Amino acid sequence: MTNDVTIIGGGIIGLATAHALSEQRPDRRITVLDKERHWGAHQTGHNSGVIHSGLYYPPGSAKARFARAGGEAMYRFCTDHGIPVRRTGKVVVATSNDQLPRLAELHRRGTANGVQVSELDLIGLREREPNVRGVRALLVPDAGITDFAAVSEKLAELLAERGVELRPATELVGVRRDGSELVLITDRGEIRSRQAVNCAGLHSDAVAELAGTTPPARILPFRGEYYESTSFARDLVNALVYPVPDPAFPFLGVHLTRMVDGSLHVGPNAVPALSREGYRWGAISPAHLRRLVTDPGLRVLAKKYWRTGAAEIARSALKPLFLQAARTLLPDLRGHDLLRSEAGVRAQAVTPDGTLVDDFLVVEDQHWVHVLNAPSPAATASLLIGKDIATRLDSR
Repeated sequence: MTNDVTIIGGGIIGLATAHALSEQRPDRRITVLDKERHWGAHQTGHNSGVIHSGLYYPPGSAKARFARAGGEAMYRFCTDHGIPVRRTGKVVVATSNDQLPRLAELHRRGTANGVQVSELDLIGLREREPNVRGVRALLVPDAGITDFAAVSEKLAELLAERGVELRPATELVGVRRDGSELVLITDRGEIRSRQAVNCAGLHSDAVAELAGTTPPARILPFRGEYYESTSFARDLVNALVYPVPDPAFPFLGVHLTRMVDGSLHVGPNAVPALSREGYRWGAISPAHLRRLVTDPGLRVLAKKYWRTGAAEIARSALKPLFLQAARTLLPDLRGHDLLRSEAGVRAQAVTPDGTLVDDFLVVEDQHWVHVLNAPSPAATASLLIGKDIATRLDSR
């Protein structure tokens, strides 16, 4: 049997794509495969769970288009399927006067993107987050929190009910063409398919190369390390507290997140991982390190941002430096309040000239849709991204 569509990657984007495809045409033959034994094992399963609202993104960007409606779609999906979700709101805090112009630019962007946003003075910030230090803040009431791993599990359950073939523990190792069909070679046999979608996240550029595509960007994995507070400190924060981000980087900085279970997570930093799945310093891939030193784009990036990278590495190695960054927002936090939590690894696309890709990057050909960069708010907007990919396939 030949599939209509085969999806490589069982994270939230791959599962949401299968969800959209199976909703549009229940008779379509679809397979989702992933090399791990459970769904959402990497970026999805290590996500902070924040439902973003579209505040940060340049008006007209794909991230801006997807975030606002995508967040509302995620709230509806979680509510409909009994997945824990809370519309907590968040504050983005300027801790010094020199950050106020950037805070004003965020307000402008949010308004242009249709986000409900309002300013908080010092008194307003204290009323909402009494323990947070800042001179001014933005309140974004539609931001919230959920469990994206639980969303993935529910998507997989719905797909199984619809007859979609789910193949965990199945790794793609090769691709060849046979007339008008693709032959996807896995470590558990061959799969024939008319079309395929690459949602492989940390391995998306490698899958694109297997498919015969030269990706316009390569994946550089960044590890984001978190601490979790003890139960004595979690009530220092009521909801979501973010710093004003550095516009030079597609990262949001060390922030404070009350998770859906009530726990408080602090982080992340952003350090280059030494393997594609480098969740700890000891996870080292010689092949990945060889690529790091030979890839021209990564060399340019390292030369340009080595000071920032060194500071992030120092915060990783030295807990007091990490604590210092967190205490910029939450001065009552103490070292004994923080316990190391699970790290995540973000798939960051980098172009050959060393540019960090800051928007969604999708490459298509006759048979493939390659999702080569799906940064935050990808989990938030995953249901809409899945529909967009389904539309791309249907337009062939």
